[in-house]
Amino acid sequence: MSSLGGVAFRRASLADAEALTQLMGQPEVLHNTLQLPLPSAEIWRKRLEAQIADPLQIHVVALHGVELIGSAGLHPVTGSLRTRHVAALGMCVSPAWWGRGVGSELMRRLLEWADNWAGLLRIELGVFTDNARAISLYRKFGFELEGTQRAWALRDGEYVDSLMMARLHPKPPQLPAAGNPA
Repeated sequence: MSSLGGVAFRRASLADAEALTQLMGQPEVLHNTLQLPLPSAEIWRKRLEAQIADPLQIHVVALHGVELIGSAGLHPVTGSLRTRHVAALGMCVSPAWWGRGVGSELMRRLLEWADNWAGLLRIELGVFTDNARAISLYRKFGFELEGTQRAWALRDGEYVDSLMMARLHPKPPQLPAAGNPA
């Protein structure tokens, strides 16, 4: 676990299920994610079990003291061999911590893992068109707009649009230059 200005970051554990339930249940977080109201700790325990057991996934949490204030993860988009270089990104930060660098640090850590250890070429995400703060964060880290998904999700009884954004690895790994035979 390492720290940034009193905020610690580490991989999620099963013990985080209750705290994730509370984070995801905050109205402002719920409004900007695909989570459903009244989340359950048991559902989060099951999700965490699957994520922890899968080496192709990473889930990082941000903590201030014992309070879980942010969550971000990369997850395979399919089980297909042909798309193993692609991951979907999901993240959220407690509203009390918006604009304080927590989202940027979560993103930096995910991309470091993706680029240097996981062999991911493409990271994609969906973000509601009215979530300007998140869109700005994603652009800052090299995500580009690929299109608009009209009436993509039901939120508070209305269909809302989502932007599809993606980031390709800025410097994909290459084989070293072949040396001259002696």
